[in-house]
This record gives sequence, structure tokens and C-alpha cells, in this order.
Amino acid sequence: NRGETRRHIGTKRMLGALLALGYAALLLFAIRKVAFFLAPGLGRRTIGGLFLLKILAGTALWYVYTCMHTDRATADIYRYFDDGNIMFSAMPEHPLDYLSMLTGIGNDQRRFDANYYQVMHNWYRQYESNVYNDAHTMIRFNAFVRLFSFGHYHVHTVFICFLCTIGLVALYKAFVPNIRGHERAWVGALFLLPSVLFWSSGVIKEALLMFGLGLFLFTLMDLFRHGPRARSLLLVPATVLLFFLKFYVLFSLLPALVAYAWCVKTGLRRPLFKFLVVFGVFAVIGLTAGLVHPGLRVLEILWIKQRDFIGMATAAGSGSLVHVAELRPNAWSFAQQIPHALYMTFLAPLTAVGNGPLGILSALENVVLIALLASVPRWRRSWAEVDKPLLLFCLGYVLVLALVIGWTTPVIGAVVRYRVPLLPFLMLACLCIADPKKMPAWMKTLKP
Repeated sequence: NRGETRRHIGTKRMLGALLALGYAALLLFAIRKVAFFLAPGLGRRTIGGLFLLKILAGTALWYVYTCMHTDRATADIYRYFDDGNIMFSAMPEHPLDYLSMLTGIGNDQRRFDANYYQVMHNWYRQYESNVYNDAHTMIRFNAFVRLFSFGHYHVHTVFICFLCTIGLVALYKAFVPNIRGHERAWVGALFLLPSVLFWSSGVIKEALLMFGLGLFLFTLMDLFRHGPRARSLLLVPATVLLFFLKFYVLFSLLPALVAYAWCVKTGLRRPLFKFLVVFGVFAVIGLTAGLVHPGLRVLEILWIKQRDFIGMATAAGSGSLVHVAELRPNAWSFAQQIPHALYMTFLAPLTAVGNGPLGILSALENVVLIALLASVPRWRRSWAEVDKPLLLFCLGYVLVLALVIGWTTPVIGAVVRYRVPLLPFLMLACLCIADPKKMPAWMKTLKP
């Protein structure tokens, strides 16, 4: 019986690998043929190679959560995958129930809760709040891909890596006109930073987040440059995806985007003044929105998020938990914690050396990032040549998101993941300042 079970498992794995390879070949063909993948300074073969690299990284993430950390119930890649299978189980006999759960339309009847949601482990949070549970988005994604994967996990990896590749190519195309001569460095910032490559290649939120973020910013930048076009319609689904996946990333973007749009539409004079005005207005709105509706108390939402994170990390015995001063839902408490929040986001990964191979890689990546940042003054161009609105956009977004992450996340391992949508823009800010003629040859322009 054991021999038969092993042969059955081996056959199933082989079929899953063949199916995943088939889908990967089909998507590589799409990269060769679809016009979207035409990008200045970035060839289709390069994009195809980067897509395959992401699949390898996603497979490595699967290996870590399957062979090194073997608790399937707490592994993010399996939590949403398994719950997606429970949602998909309605498809054969109750397809309308499946569609209701997939779309969220008419799924509030008691039978959905009894037959599906209560059976899942992640539909309901241990600590519920009035903030949308973004786990629902990932569960629905896996339930949809289950139509094509027949239950084979690696097919989900191929699909989500392709979506993330679309998002990263979109980000590349969104900003490459502003940083001519830095094409190779910009590709590296998007595709090759270790934490970005690793954490955006698995069946977890970060991969889908980069897909939504890329389409959102690509559409907006195209709108700024060329006005409304047919592709502008992508802005609506991209915004909805960001809101229901990680809403705080979207809201961290908003003040920087408004200020950037103001600079683009009214001229480039006094960009710093415009950014300070916009960020000041958003700060006032954030602090007073709770007076309009209790659900808009921003500081209270962040306070609850930190409190719940500390509770979950303590209960799980997280090895990279940092003991921090607990926030209070008032402006002074948050202001006091600004230095520590920035330390958590930008420097705390340096202390993760003792947390296994992933901790060592995070620390080494941080050392490299610090070295690159320290080299920027040596490579700087004249201030008159700097794209100041884009530089301020990157710094504004990075600073706000860094504060949100640092305020609410006391676990270094989680910080490394959560800052994935931040790091490319930190590098983009450096490229705004750097003169491509002064940079090392290996970081200069890619040939098409």
C-alpha cells in the first residue's frame, strides 16, 4: 500500500510539473506575440528569461515552505491555496454558489458560512476589524486558477509569476521615459533585487500586488503623458485590485500622485512647495477624517493593526519579533515612533543574520542597498538635470509606506516582505539623481 501511495504521489507530481511546463510555454509564446511586451531597451527574450527566473524563484519559495518550514497550516503559500480549493469544491454540484463566492455577489447567506467559510482557516481573521480582509482576494484568486490547474500547486505559481511579470513590465514602461540611460539598472531594480524577486514570485499577496501596482501606475503615467486613451480604462480594475489587496499601499501612493500630477499639469516650478502643500493637506485629512465617520480613524486603524500583529507574532513565537513600544491612537504617539519606524523598514533587516538562510540573504541585500545609496552622491548629475517631480514622487511614496510598515510591523521577516513594493521606487529615486555616464558599465543601457 505504501508503494502504491508513493507511486500515486509521484505520478501526480509528474502530471503537475508537465501541466505547469505546458502553461509556461504557452505564456512564453504570449510574451513573444502580445504587443504589450514591446518595451524600449527591454527585449522580449529578456522578458521571457525574467519570467522563467520568477518561476524558479517561486519554486524555491515552494521548497522553503514545503521542505524547510513544514507546517502547512501556517505557510502563506498553502493557506490561500487550500482555502481556494474549499471554495472551488462548490463548482461541480453548486456552480452558482462558486460564482457567488468568487464575485462576492449574493454570498452572505447562512449556508455559505456553514458549508464553506467556516471550513476555511483564513476567511475569518483571528482579530477582526472594520478593514477589509485582504485574504479574501487571494482565496478567490486561487479558486479561479483552480479551474485551470486541476489542483496542481505549481500551475498557480506559473500563473501568478506571469501576472507579476506583466506588472513589472508595466512599471518599467511607466518610468523608463524619465530615466533614459538607466534601462539596465531599472530592470535590475524591478526584477533582480533578491527580496523583490523571491517574495513576488510565490502564490502570496506581494506577487498580485506588483501586478496591480504596475498596471495602476503605467495607466496613470500614460494618462499624464498622452491624455485619455482606451488603455485608461485599466485604471478602474487596477485601483479596485489594489484597494482589496493592500489598501495601505494605494493610500500611501495618493498624496505623492496628486502632488506629481499638480507639477506635471501646472509646470515644474517650485515642486518641493507643491509636494509639501499636498502632503500637509493629506495629513490634516487623515487626522480629522474620523470626525466625519468612525471607520476613517486612520491612527486607530494603524494602532489596531500593530496591536494585532504583536498578538499574533507572540502567540506564534516568531523568531524575528522585535519588542517595540506599543502605539496609542494619537498623533503624538505616532510622531514619537517615527525614527523607530524608519529604522524598522530600512535597517532592521540587517539584524536578521541569525534567522536562517533567508535572514542572511535579507541582511546581505540590505548591505548592498546601503552601499548603492552611498554611491549615489559620487554618481550624481547636476541638480538642473534632475527630474525633481519624479524624485519627490518616489521619496514621498517611499517615506509614507515606510512609516506605515515600520509603525505596524514588529516582525523583521514580515518587514522584508512588506517593503517589496517600496524598494524599486527607492532605487528609482537614486536613478533620478545618478548620471548614467558616471555609473559602472554593467549598470548602463540595455540593448533592445
